[in-house]
Amino acid sequence: MIGTIPATSQQIGSNENLTLFEALETISTLTTLELGYTSIGNDGAQALSEALRTNLTLATLNLQGNLIEDNNGAQALAEAIKTNSTLTILSLRTNSIGNDGAQALAEALKTNLTLDTLYLQNNSIGDEGVQALGEALKTNSTLTTLTLQENLIEDSGAQALAEAIKTNLTLATLDLQNNSIGDEGARALAEALKTNLTLDTLYLQNNSIGDEGVQALGEALKTNSTLTTLTLQDNLIEDSGAQALAEAIKSNAALTILNLAYNSIGDEGAQALANALKANSTLTILNLGYNTIGDDGAQALGEALKTNSALTTLNLKENEIWYRGLLAFSEAFNTNSNLNTLDLQDNLIENEIVLALSDALKTNSTLTTLDLKNNPIEDSGAQALAEALRTNSTLTILNLGYNSIGDDGAQALAEALETNSTLDTLYLWSNFITDNGSHALSKALKTNSTLVTLDLQNNSIADEGAQALAEALETNSSLTTLDLMNTRLEIIGAHALGDALKSNSTLANLYLWSNSIGDNGAQVLFEALRSNSAMTTLDFQSNAITDHGAQDLADALKINSTLTTLYLMSTSIGDDGAKALAEALKTNSTLTTLNLRTNLIGYEGAHALAEALKTNSTLTSLYLMSNSIGTNGAQVLSEALKTNLTLTTLELQNNSVGDKGAQVHSGALETNLTLTTLYVWRNSIGPQVLHQMSQANVVT
Repeated sequence: MIGTIPATSQQIGSNENLTLFEALETISTLTTLELGYTSIGNDGAQALSEALRTNLTLATLNLQGNLIEDNNGAQALAEAIKTNSTLTILSLRTNSIGNDGAQALAEALKTNLTLDTLYLQNNSIGDEGVQALGEALKTNSTLTTLTLQENLIEDSGAQALAEAIKTNLTLATLDLQNNSIGDEGARALAEALKTNLTLDTLYLQNNSIGDEGVQALGEALKTNSTLTTLTLQDNLIEDSGAQALAEAIKSNAALTILNLAYNSIGDEGAQALANALKANSTLTILNLGYNTIGDDGAQALGEALKTNSALTTLNLKENEIWYRGLLAFSEAFNTNSNLNTLDLQDNLIENEIVLALSDALKTNSTLTTLDLKNNPIEDSGAQALAEALRTNSTLTILNLGYNSIGDDGAQALAEALETNSTLDTLYLWSNFITDNGSHALSKALKTNSTLVTLDLQNNSIADEGAQALAEALETNSSLTTLDLMNTRLEIIGAHALGDALKSNSTLANLYLWSNSIGDNGAQVLFEALRSNSAMTTLDFQSNAITDHGAQDLADALKINSTLTTLYLMSTSIGDDGAKALAEALKTNSTLTTLNLRTNLIGYEGAHALAEALKTNSTLTSLYLMSNSIGTNGAQVLSEALKTNLTLTTLELQNNSVGDKGAQVHSGALETNLTLTTLYVWRNSIGPQVLHQMSQANVVT
């Protein structure tokens, strides 16, 4: 049955459509209703509220972005919540309920016994509204999650919430990001944390909190025993604030995640945090990205890692770390036994710095993920990392995307892959690798037995490089994902890959998006699918294969028994191509996802696809956005839905469907038992659509 029907971007706010909500009073199976951005307004909210008073099944209600205001709309919903006994999740994000609406909801929370999650972000709620919510939390015993991000909350609002938290026994997650609580608000929350026993997650990013507020939070953390996640990114925290948190971390035994990204923490703050890490035994994730930490701070953190036994993830992206800092991390790797993820992207890490890091990797036995993307690493840096990979036995993911590595660097990495037995993922996207580098990687793939993902997108591989890689695929038995998006492939390269796929038995995902493979190049690739027994995902988007290529692909799909996902967006396929694919769907028994967005498919193509859906028993997702199927095309697809038993997602937005085509919302849904997601926005659908939807008495 239909679990979720998003009516995204439909204008359904008129009185003519209130019958949808009247139907909810009698529907006995509806559990989730998604009405985001449907412009129901206050009138719609009032009608929906009436239904909620008697509905006995609805558990999740999404009213995001619906022009609901404080007068009448939010107040009506609040009245319904007072007696409703099933709703557990309510989203009112991005409306305009304001203080009055928040006050009405607060009154409802005093008596409601089921609501556990309330999303109120971006609602122009100020301190008065939050004060009312705070009063409600003092007695409410069910709410566990409250999100108030992007409102107008200042220090007095935070103080009211803090008073509530002192006695509330259920709230576990409080999201106040993107407000203006400042130091005073942070101080109040800190006082509450000293006695609160349930809050485990607190989001305070972008709140103009400075060192004074953070110092108060630090004092609270010295005694608090429940908070596990604290997010303070994008505030005004400098070194003294970081020092206060560091003092707390020395004795705190609960916090596991601390996010301090996008602040102004420099070396002194990093040094204080480093000293804390020497004593702390619970913090596992520390995010210091986008600060101003230099070598002195990095050196201290490196020293701490030598003895720390808890931290597993350290994010230092986009700081000012150079040689000495990296050298400290390199030395730490010799003794650290728990850090497995280090993010150093965007740090101006040059080749000589990579040399030190590479030396450490030769003996390190814990690091599994190293992210060095977007640094000025050139061939010599890649060569140093390659030397480390020859002996390293733990690193599984290496990200060198968006650097300046050319063929020499790629060759060195390739030679390392010939002996390395642990690396399974290598990202080399957006470098300067050409066919020469591809030849070296090809040679490595002939013997390597562990690499499963190789990302070479946005390089100049061209046909000769693709030919080399294809030759490796004929014998390689480990690679499952190969990304060659935007690598200047044309007919010859496509032919080579196609020939390789006829014998390859492991490659499951091939991404060829945005190349210059036309009908002739695609012919051999699609021919390979007839015998290939490994491929599950093929991304052919933005290649002009037209109807001729679609015919070749369709012929292959009639025989292929493994492909499950096929991306054909922007491939110039028209009605004839859609007809051919539809014929294949009548017999194909494996394809579950077909993406035909932004093509030239009209009514005839839609009609053929509809006929296929009547008998196909495996396709679950069909994407037809931005074609030209029109009203008649939507109608025939609607007819197919009456008998189809497998499709769960149908995307029809931007297809000039119109009112008549909106039957996919009505008659078909009365008998369809599987569709869960239907996209029809940007289709000039009038107010009758939701009236028809309300008649679908099997909606769940």
